[in-house]
Amino acid sequence: MKPSRDIKGLLDIMEALRQPETGCPWDIVQTFETIKPYTIEEAYEVADAIERGDMHDLCDELGDLLLQVVFHARMAEEAGEFAFGDVVEAVTAKMIRRHPHVFARSDADTPQAVKTQWDEIKQVEKAERQARRANRGLPHDGAASHLGSIQRSFPALVEALKLQERAAKVGFDWSEPEPILDKIEEEIGELRQALREKDRAKVADELGDLIFAVVNIGRHVGADPEMALRGTNTKFRRRFAHIEHELQAQGETLEAATLERMEELWQAAKAIERQLT
Repeated sequence: MKPSRDIKGLLDIMEALRQPETGCPWDIVQTFETIKPYTIEEAYEVADAIERGDMHDLCDELGDLLLQVVFHARMAEEAGEFAFGDVVEAVTAKMIRRHPHVFARSDADTPQAVKTQWDEIKQVEKAERQARRANRGLPHDGAASHLGSIQRSFPALVEALKLQERAAKVGFDWSEPEPILDKIEEEIGELRQALREKDRAKVADELGDLIFAVVNIGRHVGADPEMALRGTNTKFRRRFAHIEHELQAQGETLEAATLERMEELWQAAKAIERQLT
């Protein structure tokens, strides 16, 4: 085997890895369920490379993500379900079908018109998917309900955002951001009450309500909550690294430093950032 720019080379490698007699002992025993966490992880690593602006890493991580697609397709082929070629054919057919304004004839000539057209086509596809499942004797997948197509496997922030977006399409939404801030304050009050009662289950429930409301305000002001939180995570890493660096420079350690000392250095890091911006 040699590295190749041809997708067939990657398909051949995966086939070799899965050979029962001569393949890799680890790859042979994998299933869709055991590989699923790696697929999700690789998607996040692609996002991380993009956020860091590292094109070399992005190329590498996209390869890892592609490997996940090839892995799942190989297992499906072994089970007699579908092969990698079927995956490619399905997605190319879908892209052609969903872009009639490019590949056929359509009067959708603005981004909003294209989005409306896209949603209409997806509704037709949803009905066809339900019919296929019925013909195969498979149980109803729940996607026919208005929120049914929102996957429960999404990260919670993403799922919350998508649920809110879908509900908003039928008018179940706030008209402006200000009332959502009132709702957030209401949820904070309920969380305070749950904390006073020391009811852990109720605290978790109220915390979820608060986060859901915060996601909603982000949606209304055009700030993706996932990206906003990732930005805050990056900021936290940077400021904490400043604390660690300053302590080391002065012969101190994180373990021995008091909270007051670390807070002092945290505020110093914030002041430096303000000066730079």
